[in-house]
Amino acid sequence: MPKALIIGAGDGLSASLARLLAREGYAIALAARDIAKLDALAAAIGATAHACDAASETDIATLFAQEGDAEVVIYNPSFRTRGPITELVPADVQRTLQVCAFGAFLTAQQAARRMIPRGAGTIMLTGASAGVKGYPQSAPFAMGKFALRGLAQSLARELHPQGVHVAHVVIDGGIRGARRPESGQDTLLDPDAIAESYLHLIRQPRSSWSWEIEVRPWGEKF
Repeated sequence: MPKALIIGAGDGLSASLARLLAREGYAIALAARDIAKLDALAAAIGATAHACDAASETDIATLFAQEGDAEVVIYNPSFRTRGPITELVPADVQRTLQVCAFGAFLTAQQAARRMIPRGAGTIMLTGASAGVKGYPQSAPFAMGKFALRGLAQSLARELHPQGVHVAHVVIDGGIRGARRPESGQDTLLDPDAIAESYLHLIRQPRSSWSWEIEVRPWGEKF
């Protein structure tokens, strides 16, 4: 049974990814800082749950020592702080960079060390609109997501020739959920539909790998 490791698991997109991949025959490992929130999802799909701070080198190394044989690794954590540049708290800015970008580096490094010898594997990084366009009063998030996109592009060029598929998914729009219900006009991204796009990337033949795709609701402004 193939294995998928989802870091930054919780409600929304990561839960949709976990349920879809479980239906596709993957054994699922979930990682989050607060694993209590994963109880229902883990029980429903037979997943394992691991406490992990995505920005901690020690935590990521420990996680991969336990679940490092995963064929698919998805990095989904996110953290943001907003406000005028003159009022941002440096510690919050640093945390944004650590979670959005540094944790992705730690994850990709551990995954690559295991996938390169096998000559196979998929590393997927969840991006955002902020990774391609910086918004006012959102400089930290733009910094983190721009860095994530640069990491993905560099890794794709390095690892694709070694048989490891690296893909960056730009989530350009709000995601439907309990705290953001749909208005009935498809103005929000359906997390189950996004998960289908991830599955398409996982299944891509290596003769036509994508390193990046964008997903957005039809009414979202470019």
